[in-house]
Amino acid sequence: MKAEHRAVPAAPKGPVVAPRKTANTDHALPRAKRLAALLRLGVPGALAGFACLAGAQQGAPTDAEAVALNPVVVTGAPTATESFELPYSVDSVDLRANQAGNLGVNASEALAGVPGLVIQNRQNYAQDLQISVRGFGARAAFGVRGVKLIADGIPATNPDGQGQAATFNLDTAERIEVMRGPFATVYGNHAGGVIQLFSRKGEGDPRVRASVLGGSWGTTKFGIGAEGEKNGVGFVLDASRFDTDGYRDHSKTRRDQGFAKLTLNPDEDSTLTLVANGLRQPETEDPLGLTWDRYQLDPRSVEPEALAYNTRKSIHHLQGGATYERRFGEDRLELTAYTGRRSVTQYQSIPFDVQGSPRHAGGVIDFDRDFYGMGARWIDHSDLAGGRLTVTAGLDYDRSEDDRRGYENFIALVPAGQLLGVKGMQRRDEINTVTSLAPYAQLTFAQGPWQWSAGVRHTKVRFKVEDHYIVTGNPDDSGRLEYSRTTPTLGVTYALSEATNLYASLGTGFETPTLGEIAYQTPQSGFNFGLQPSRSKQAEIGIKTFVTDNTRVNLALFSIRTKNEIVVADSLGGRTSYMNATETSREGVEIAAESELARDWSARAALTWMTAEYDEGFETRSRGNVTQIPAGNRIPGIPALTAYAELAWKPLAGLELAGEALYRGKVYVNDLNDKPRAPAYTLFNLRLSAEQRQGPWTFGQLLRVDNVFDRKHVGSVVVGDSNGRYYEPGPERSVYAGVSASYRF
Repeated sequence: MKAEHRAVPAAPKGPVVAPRKTANTDHALPRAKRLAALLRLGVPGALAGFACLAGAQQGAPTDAEAVALNPVVVTGAPTATESFELPYSVDSVDLRANQAGNLGVNASEALAGVPGLVIQNRQNYAQDLQISVRGFGARAAFGVRGVKLIADGIPATNPDGQGQAATFNLDTAERIEVMRGPFATVYGNHAGGVIQLFSRKGEGDPRVRASVLGGSWGTTKFGIGAEGEKNGVGFVLDASRFDTDGYRDHSKTRRDQGFAKLTLNPDEDSTLTLVANGLRQPETEDPLGLTWDRYQLDPRSVEPEALAYNTRKSIHHLQGGATYERRFGEDRLELTAYTGRRSVTQYQSIPFDVQGSPRHAGGVIDFDRDFYGMGARWIDHSDLAGGRLTVTAGLDYDRSEDDRRGYENFIALVPAGQLLGVKGMQRRDEINTVTSLAPYAQLTFAQGPWQWSAGVRHTKVRFKVEDHYIVTGNPDDSGRLEYSRTTPTLGVTYALSEATNLYASLGTGFETPTLGEIAYQTPQSGFNFGLQPSRSKQAEIGIKTFVTDNTRVNLALFSIRTKNEIVVADSLGGRTSYMNATETSREGVEIAAESELARDWSARAALTWMTAEYDEGFETRSRGNVTQIPAGNRIPGIPALTAYAELAWKPLAGLELAGEALYRGKVYVNDLNDKPRAPAYTLFNLRLSAEQRQGPWTFGQLLRVDNVFDRKHVGSVVVGDSNGRYYEPGPERSVYAGVSASYRF
């Protein structure tokens, strides 16, 4: 890992964070003191301390250690680059090793130890995981927003910024990369962070496999698959069925997934990859959140509305794509195209008596979405002024079209009464189209101990609404709007030694409203075409160092300022409208460490401390009441402190016993900060995995115990729920076991 052989990243000086006043004296330290302490103790102390450690090091890690502690990543970089070299925070989680001790159902199983990332299993498969990166995405009540999701080069995030992590197939995944910081803005709209999944490539002798597992809360999962290479064609095939009754009442689900990947080489200079995957999730029960009183009484229960309206969701998702890569010596051309269809029907618990207005869209959401896109990029390498220059230029185009309908969630009976939780009269009929066009460029220049990087992207997002539901009292709400912004980013890495890098980066980003956020100008009126994107500035400085040959430590300090933050304007009658109201700030520190302690012991740990608050006050409404949100209030949904630690023991080849500890700090649930916070908690998990090989056969077993000490806790929160159903309880002690077998031909 010689400095003169490096081949990547990026530009300028680290952030200068100016202390600012806070109007909320209830919080532990005024921001001026917090930042002063952070900058005084964190930056000089950490840099000086690691510099001293670097001076005592024996050298860079061996090749074997570098594979584990310094993985090659592609997220944010023009070409595959060692994570150690990059001027931003990026983690690569090896799922080939991780899968042995996990269920392979939710990405939260594998990503709990990534600093800066809060990923929570809601225990509600109707609403997907709750994911935020340095606070981006914390407000999402369903799905994922503010974080870009990508799987095998195909966006799992729509052009409007709403994404679905449930489409990730973990059974075939090779690794997941998680990127934080300014360089995430290279990915455009809603890229407060990037989570990118890469599936395995079909290699080696063909083999077939089967697996079965079961455990607490009526959980079962069956899977079959095949992979390998035959006559120059690599293939990976997988199908699985997951069933659970759910920890909570009314949370049963079935999830069927399928995946196929083919890798071909038309000639010695090109590669063609074909990918297809599908998700079928019929009649998934939605337990909703709980009020604080009901959570205290019985965390497994549901509110009466969930049962009365039989809240539920059905999802059918199918997509496919192709990537063609052609090499011209060191240079490369990459072309990607994809298409798919997603159908969703959701029954909500909106009270029937508030649906009287002809402008109300009803309590049943029903849409069919067709989506497609394409991308092209050229990567050029050249020598310049004694250094190495890499330039990438590309263009992304994405489009989605929703045939969206709304219905009442009841049928009026004669002579009196209502039948609830059924599809009633139609109340909405429209075509929603979102397109995104984004040219971009990146360059990196490596010379001696310095590596410079820069990127720029110009994103144009267009929304078009064609309203076909025009009746008396409900006029034509058709319209269109366009958002565009150029987002540059810069970074620099300096090699203090072979084993220690200092870096800094700076960038700007923006988030357009999602379709759901522009859907209502007020709870009873048309589309909110006046809502503007939020704009952010991010800065990060940090150090990456190999403290010893087999121990790596990363430290990052970040500062994020956002203008025109999208917040709730009004909530009434089961509908929420949004506005641009305020400025926010998020500042914090991330520390991650990973070590091969001995031949058969390894450990890793991560810690994130962050303050996230409103810098300006604003007004919001709920049920017609005006509320003043004061400056200095904490942004809900973001814990101030998160931590993770893991210790693994591998006494024999193919046998691993590991313990995990996860801490989440208290979480505010609403903007006013006046409701009970979700309490802090610490969970301990154990996992045991084993593998035996006998000729062409390979057998595997797993045993997993989550929440070993049976800790009562709130696993996630529904931010700002107008009904006060903020709390989503996590499960009690849970035990799972599974076996697998594969045969190699």
